[in-house]
Amino acid sequence: MTDTPVAIGIVTAWEALAVLLAIAYLWLAIRESIWCWAAAIASAAIYLVLLARVALYLESALQLFYIAVSVYGWRHWGRAGAELRIRRWSARRHMAVIAVISAATAASGTLLTACTSAALPYIDSFIAWGSIVTTWMVARKILENWLYWFVIDSLSVYVYLQREMWLTAGLFALYLVLIVAGFRAWRRRMMAAGA
Repeated sequence: MTDTPVAIGIVTAWEALAVLLAIAYLWLAIRESIWCWAAAIASAAIYLVLLARVALYLESALQLFYIAVSVYGWRHWGRAGAELRIRRWSARRHMAVIAVISAATAASGTLLTACTSAALPYIDSFIAWGSIVTTWMVARKILENWLYWFVIDSLSVYVYLQREMWLTAGLFALYLVLIVAGFRAWRRRMMAAGA
């Protein structure tokens, strides 16, 4: 069924709201404000529906994880307060994490190709699994989360352009700039704290 102009306008309005909330999330995360998690929950709830409409099923399901981790991050940042400091992971831990993401991407990409009409199944899978790990890193305040996001969001720009989600593609292009700012801000605070 072809969407009517009114339906397309409604979808675009929801996408615009999701984009604004996502920008608010990242800006607040850079500042280490606990309210970043409220913006993340609202944005993910909207994208849950929008992504399913364009057959990015794994990324749509990923929004449920974002909501769950955002609730965890909200509570964790609130409980730990100033004691939750920015820290780094070792190279060995990063290698293990990247191996897990690669294996999960291969498995789910193969499954999506065989069983669904998913668009870009392997890239969709990589973005989904990479985002799961990276969102957890944000909740734990791991500095390198920004580097992971840069790779993931670069691929996301390509995916959303392919699916004609112009506003969301623009959001992820903007993310790339904010990610650099976020990495520099978190590293500066970590060094000032003597970590």
